[in-house]
Amino acid sequence: MGNFGIDDLKLYGPMEEWPVGRLFAAASRLAGPVVWRIVEKHGISPAGYFLLRLLIVEDGLRPGEVAKRLHVTPATVTSVVDTLERNGHVRREPSFRDRRGVMLRITDAGRELLAEKSESIGRDLGRLYDVVGEDDVEAVRRFLLRLIERLENYPNDDNDDEEAEGDGA
Repeated sequence: MGNFGIDDLKLYGPMEEWPVGRLFAAASRLAGPVVWRIVEKHGISPAGYFLLRLLIVEDGLRPGEVAKRLHVTPATVTSVVDTLERNGHVRREPSFRDRRGVMLRITDAGRELLAEKSESIGRDLGRLYDVVGEDDVEAVRRFLLRLIERLENYPNDDNDDEEAEGDGA
């Protein structure tokens, strides 16, 4: 499998000297594939698992909304829902507001599957992310919350007149 190009980033010098933004980007780039491998190890497709988790919190979402929230294409959602529906974990229902629309609903079998898999997956993911010492947890939490807020509020247009603060990369 490879290291996802981290060796290429070593051109910037030792990782211990990288700016926080570059470290965060490298960690983010590595996290996705590792998380997916952890979920797959438990015998469930990662996309299916995260889709079911989304529906258990907010049942009755449209496929387009699911795609947006999971950061996948609508075609991916269609494929995953086809499999989940075939296995009895999700059902499609007509939308009451728009007869052309479809709402995704988790079934009892989907709830049971999540109940069966979530504890062990959560434990494995907890071990993956358990790298912050107790004294640093609050600082890391503050950093991540501020970063998430900044990313959520970052302007969508390419004509952002504000200068970027720091190089962060």
